[in-house]
Amino acid sequence: MSDDTKVAKRRVFYIPGYDPIHPRRYRELYRREGAEQARLEGYTLALRPKTGGGAYGWHVEAQIEGARTEADIDVLVWSDIVRGSMGQSILATYGQLVRTAWVYIVSGALFRLMRLRKGPMIAALYPVGMLLGQLALALLAGRLVGALAAWGGAAAGLPALLATALGWALAAATLAFVLIRFRRADPRFYAYYLMHDFAYSARWQGASPPELEARMAEFAATIAEALTQDWDEVLIVGHSSGAHLAISILADLIRDGRVPATGPVLSLLTLGQVVPMVSFLPKAQRLRRDLRDLSQRDELTWIDVTAPGDGCAFALCDPVSVTGVAPPGKRWPLVLTAAFTRTLSPARWKALRWRFFRLHFQYLCAFDALPGKADDYDYFRITAGPRSLAARLGGRSPAKSRIETPVNRYTDCG
Repeated sequence: MSDDTKVAKRRVFYIPGYDPIHPRRYRELYRREGAEQARLEGYTLALRPKTGGGAYGWHVEAQIEGARTEADIDVLVWSDIVRGSMGQSILATYGQLVRTAWVYIVSGALFRLMRLRKGPMIAALYPVGMLLGQLALALLAGRLVGALAAWGGAAAGLPALLATALGWALAAATLAFVLIRFRRADPRFYAYYLMHDFAYSARWQGASPPELEARMAEFAATIAEALTQDWDEVLIVGHSSGAHLAISILADLIRDGRVPATGPVLSLLTLGQVVPMVSFLPKAQRLRRDLRDLSQRDELTWIDVTAPGDGCAFALCDPVSVTGVAPPGKRWPLVLTAAFTRTLSPARWKALRWRFFRLHFQYLCAFDALPGKADDYDYFRITAGPRSLAARLGGRSPAKSRIETPVNRYTDCG
């Protein structure tokens, strides 16, 4: 692999988290936020449609730090798998709630995860509390309507049995009506969405489902092909749940010898990762092995960026160390902070502070208060600028407040 730090042509593969939305949202986010960051920082960034087949993506031409660069950015799509896992009835979702809570409580993962960061655990408990609250309100409404219907039937002279049956029927109808209304309003509450997210990993107790393993193999083949082409850097970006997919994919590529020694620079950027939510589960041996193996390889540079202001991520938690699989020769990841309170203006931070889901995507957006140094975290310089990830961020010191203490009960790697 080349050790050049200058990049004129870059291939970027973005792996989203548990997201059922069409990947065009990421193109539009990149276009809008990239234009804003370019305006703030004084560089140029232009998007045009991607040519050729393959994954969904776009082409970027930029002039940053006095250099012209080009980048092809592809989204490695697994939203169809996500949508398939979300196609659950209301009753089935409550069944998921029970099974997911059981897995995390009985395995002890819930209590160990609480020792890392409270934010993501609040996010994990939020759908449980919200769904139980919705059920309680629906039951209360059903009981009130049923009681009134039974009383009204009796007052109208209906036989007691018929009045009672009427009450139960209207109670059941009210219960269903209220739950359906809550389900349709979920784009505002995210309770069902987050429940499906946590249930997806819990169902397999940390193992990768067969359909996801097959998709990751396809992603690996796509990346392997890019590593044989004329790029200066191949950059893999894993966001949220996509971070642990990226880790496993690159670990497979390296173990299989599919990373050419003289090929493009290989870089991994994990953003807003939630790796412990999976790696702490009993059957996550595959992910734990991948974390251990990737952390000591010199074929790549691995930078992990989170921020304490992101309540949905395990901020500044070294995913290898806290999982308890750090080998003696551990090199990666380099844990850095996006420091929202420093990189966002006070007005912008105030506007976003309580928008937890939006903050989880801030890594992919413009920062309006960057100190202006070339080695600050800037998603658009990283994906379209003239320096490799290692050259841009690799020389920084790790975050002082990073968490490296192993707290995982399950450390076997299969």
